[in-house]
Amino acid sequence: MDFLTLFAVYVAVVLTCIVLVCKYSGQQQTPFSILFNSVGKVVAPFTPKCLQRFSRMTLHRLFHQREMDTTLPSLSVPYVLLAIKTFFFYLCIRRDPGTVTKKKIAGQLSIYPYDKRLFHPGVSCETCQLIKPARSKHCRVCNRCVQRFDHHCVWVNNCIGAQNTRYFLLYLFSVCAMAGDIAVLTGDMLFHAVLRSGLLRSSYVDEHGQQQPAGPLFVVQHLFLTFPRIVFMLGFLVFVFFLLAGYALFHSYLALVNQTSNEWYKSRGYVCQHCHPTATADHLCSPAPDHSKRYYYSRGLLRNLKEIFIPPQPVQKKDN
Repeated sequence: MDFLTLFAVYVAVVLTCIVLVCKYSGQQQTPFSILFNSVGKVVAPFTPKCLQRFSRMTLHRLFHQREMDTTLPSLSVPYVLLAIKTFFFYLCIRRDPGTVTKKKIAGQLSIYPYDKRLFHPGVSCETCQLIKPARSKHCRVCNRCVQRFDHHCVWVNNCIGAQNTRYFLLYLFSVCAMAGDIAVLTGDMLFHAVLRSGLLRSSYVDEHGQQQPAGPLFVVQHLFLTFPRIVFMLGFLVFVFFLLAGYALFHSYLALVNQTSNEWYKSRGYVCQHCHPTATADHLCSPAPDHSKRYYYSRGLLRNLKEIFIPPQPVQKKDN
């Protein structure tokens, strides 16, 4: 439950920042500015002048509050998301994904039943020399068998398995949220730049010598010429956001149906490994696998999510 609590706190912080931005947007006095000014008045008599100038210059360069016409809370959200993303990134790297070992093999074999479709009992890993639990797979990169193997992620240089899928999902959502928030801030800055320049009320002379009002295409061309790096960054952020959002939604779907990427890929073009492709019905495996039962391990929406955030632990038998 600690990870669900952390995610709830993160959502609460983001929603609170959004509410503060909507409420105090465009106002000179905000709770943060009042608090900052009050603290500054108390600390100023004891602070050297050079340190005060350095602090003002740092805050100006860090937030660009005057140029972007936005408030401190909205500019702080990307830094909060960056800290959260880094935290989950570290957990994805450091936490064990659920390595199959000799000490845990007895308990890991009892966690999931074999579906006799993609996973069959009695199959051993040729490298680890251990019986493979259901839903496990040997990773050639890490050179180990991983319980409830999803995939090997090159981003975090670690396998994604039973014990760190929750961190990977939260990492994806935090990266997606950060990209989307920075894109919104960048778009808001360009929007205020257009409003200040008065382009929406201006006009231009076309190639035929006729005066035309400035439309959206003219505004976009002007932004490309005036802020080429910022516009390019905005386009890149939008592309990354939709790319990450699609990837995060795909893994969310897999979590809701209790399926891994490995199982989803294998079940697309499923052919029983123990049956010849040209075999007749009399020569198929007995009992015959249920081809219609694609979501064999699904236990309902809430139980599937509980299994992701509170994964079942292998039971170790006590030695008598």
